[in-house]
Amino acid sequence: MTAHYQTHGEVAVITLDNPPMNGMGLSTRRAAVQALQRAQDDPAVRAIVIAGAGKVFSSGADIKEFGSPKAYQEPNLLGLIRACEASPKPVLAAMHGVCMGGGLELALGCHYRIAAPGTRMALPEVKLGLIPGAGGTQRLPRALGVEPALNLIVSGEPVASELLAQLPGQKLFDRIAASNDTLLDEALALAREVAQRHADGTPLPRVRDLPCQHPQGEAYFQFARNMAKGMAPRYPAPLKCIDAVELATHKPFEDGLALEREMFVNLMHTPESMALRHVFAAERAASKIADVPADTPTRPIRSVAVIGAGTMGGGIAMNFLNAGIPVVLLEQQQAALDRGLAIIHKNYQAQVSKGKLKQDKLDQRLALLRSTLSYADLADADLVIEAVFEDMGVKEQVFKQLDAVMKPGAILASNTSTLDLNRIAGFTRRPQDVVGLHFFSPANVMKLLEVVRGAQTAPDVLATVMALGKTIKKTCVVSGVCDGFIGNRMLEQYVRQAGFLLDEGCTPQQVDRALEQFGFAMGPFRVGDLAGNDIGWAIRKRRYVEKPEVRYSKTADLLCELGRFGQKTGAGWYDYAPGKRDPIPSPLVQQLIEQNRQQIGVQPRAISDEEIVQRMVFALVNEGAHLLQEGIAAKAGDIDMVYLTGYGFPVWRGGPMHYADQFGLFNVVQAMRRFARNPHDDASFWQPAPLIERLLAEGRTFTG
Repeated sequence: MTAHYQTHGEVAVITLDNPPMNGMGLSTRRAAVQALQRAQDDPAVRAIVIAGAGKVFSSGADIKEFGSPKAYQEPNLLGLIRACEASPKPVLAAMHGVCMGGGLELALGCHYRIAAPGTRMALPEVKLGLIPGAGGTQRLPRALGVEPALNLIVSGEPVASELLAQLPGQKLFDRIAASNDTLLDEALALAREVAQRHADGTPLPRVRDLPCQHPQGEAYFQFARNMAKGMAPRYPAPLKCIDAVELATHKPFEDGLALEREMFVNLMHTPESMALRHVFAAERAASKIADVPADTPTRPIRSVAVIGAGTMGGGIAMNFLNAGIPVVLLEQQQAALDRGLAIIHKNYQAQVSKGKLKQDKLDQRLALLRSTLSYADLADADLVIEAVFEDMGVKEQVFKQLDAVMKPGAILASNTSTLDLNRIAGFTRRPQDVVGLHFFSPANVMKLLEVVRGAQTAPDVLATVMALGKTIKKTCVVSGVCDGFIGNRMLEQYVRQAGFLLDEGCTPQQVDRALEQFGFAMGPFRVGDLAGNDIGWAIRKRRYVEKPEVRYSKTADLLCELGRFGQKTGAGWYDYAPGKRDPIPSPLVQQLIEQNRQQIGVQPRAISDEEIVQRMVFALVNEGAHLLQEGIAAKAGDIDMVYLTGYGFPVWRGGPMHYADQFGLFNVVQAMRRFARNPHDDASFWQPAPLIERLLAEGRTFTG
């Protein structure tokens, strides 16, 4: 049973028990309704308490059933809430830990509510491209007031119960308990008290009967709409949240409830909601590795060593300092170490000056940081991460020294972005302890962490670093070993297309603008200037030797030969004013592009934004399909998470693989065949990956 029934004298307690978050799945709803009926039928029961087992009250919908027929099957959540609201005996919600989504809607349908301090309250449906669908937009404004309720609903962010309880005139809480430990006893006492209060037949209070209005009326809601449009222009759900709350101020409750449900159902079918729900599921699925059970023992990580105090190494170190894990930072030269430490101090000080970090917290973090010039000082670390120059010879030197000094059982990690992790592991006598931890720059900000699994990486090493990734608040995605892993291997095809588009008639600013209008945070040429064009140049030089058959536009090499490496040199694909990052179209670059076209004999043509986007995005899709087929990526959702969290792909499109599904694999294949006929493109690359052909033949999708 996922809901338990127990009596405490004259009070029945119904405990939701569907771990880990007491989701309101079908079995839970059925059990809760049956328990309610049992309490109604028992003449000895005078009041009912609904509580949650474990650490939470309820997070709302059961994600295992989300979008399935079970989510709507009777008794649905609306039916359960109606049963509580219509109970002739007082029903009281005793909330603790987490009370979100349908869990909060259920509590709002009860007659009384008590919460433990620190209970995180939220209606987070907007984060899935939806609005609350079981009365949340109609009851919460009545219980909390229009403005605070609307802020909660439109943001989807959790707020502590005791903060909401301080709002003037709020009717959400009848009482805040002294603690989690006393919550049930205080709930039982309140239940007995209200049972006595209503013993004479006094009507039970219902949130639906409370008044709901805003003094500025229509003007306030228009202001809210203008704010929502500015902050989330691509998403329909925030505006629908506002529409639904406004209904609560001038429609009868049942009418508002029906219209809320209609909006909820309509939003379920929008591309944005389907994308956000895919992302929600994919993020959770990314942490699961098929052959590494959830109960795999992990190694303790009490201290971390980082080799290399450059921008990347310093950023990596900050992740662990932020999580309260001591770090030893190693460099070869004192001057380099001093520069690295200064950057870390500068980054932290910037957070303090912006009010994002308190001075005492900064002092605590810096107290965890030690620096050294000696490998011997790393010997006791449980995990060491190298962040040195991307050269196999340099990596070999580092890992041979680590193999000599690190204690048995220590995890040896490389931050390599493209190199063969199996070769790196081969430089040690403990390849089972070697793993790739590819952080993205700036490492203290970017969410993505590519976890590269070598041929001999031990399961407990994988389990340990995946758990550690959560501790440092990263989205971890496992990749197999190949050149560039998931993200950079796909990126190479994306960037190759960008170069061909320049050869054929585009300007850098046209390509960037098309991709940014599609939703990318930055176009490819702006990204190149930010990251440093010399990085791609070094990779291409290696490719020319290792894969001479792969063709590239020469424009990027010509740019680098001029020393235009991007923002760090004040010039790249764009010009930059001193001390500024605003890209300025460069006549010199345009001249270079035109000269290259003449040299290769290409007559420029007008290229539409649609063609630009399709060539760039479908290049990601085709290479992603190869990665899936080769087993480098385990799931299409993993690829999407890489691109959403590490490469600026628009969240509201769900990632490249989900976008391909929505676009239609038939249409994707037709576009690829069209691109293959372009004499200036790479016809061999545009042969659809066999996986795409198979999925299309079977009527399946990447993510379905």
